[in-house]
Amino acid sequence: MISSETPSPAPGANSTGFHPEPPVFLLPPEEARAAVPQLGALLKACVEDGAGIGFILPLSQEKADAFWTGKLRALETGEAFLMVARAGGEVAGVVMLALAPQDNGPHRAEVAKLMVHPAHRRKGLARKLMSAVDGLALSLGRWLLVLDTVTGDRAEKLYPTCGYRKVGLIPDYAYGSHGDLDATTVFYKDLR
Repeated sequence: MISSETPSPAPGANSTGFHPEPPVFLLPPEEARAAVPQLGALLKACVEDGAGIGFILPLSQEKADAFWTGKLRALETGEAFLMVARAGGEVAGVVMLALAPQDNGPHRAEVAKLMVHPAHRRKGLARKLMSAVDGLALSLGRWLLVLDTVTGDRAEKLYPTCGYRKVGLIPDYAYGSHGDLDATTVFYKDLR
């Protein structure tokens, strides 16, 4: 039997009803696709500056672009959301929110890939992105946020100032951008 009801919109950035304050923008999947070259350039610049965000040097532009292209499906299905901070029309920063897919985790999400281009640091963009990710999470009914970062990285000092609580660290968790094993520090934030 065919239903005469109007189908609900597909999950994705446009269906959240959440609108961050500029310079932060929530990118719908089609805008994220168009922004892949800028997102890739941002990723490459951050890794070359020493950010421990999952890549080892040298990082080609093609590999950086491919990373973001690989995230598009999750954006299209509503499994993840992408916000950018813009400066002068260019992507200056980014953060992702990945929803926990488990049946027992409809209240959880992971904050991932917070990056600010080295040329745009110390301007408050990381804080604006982190504040916006809180609002986005709440709009999606997600109130428990988790993240991890390289122990000793500049971001490790940022997260507690954004309300995150340190859980602990895991030694030798991943190889850093220069090929040495780094520990990771795990954080959480309860938005209730």
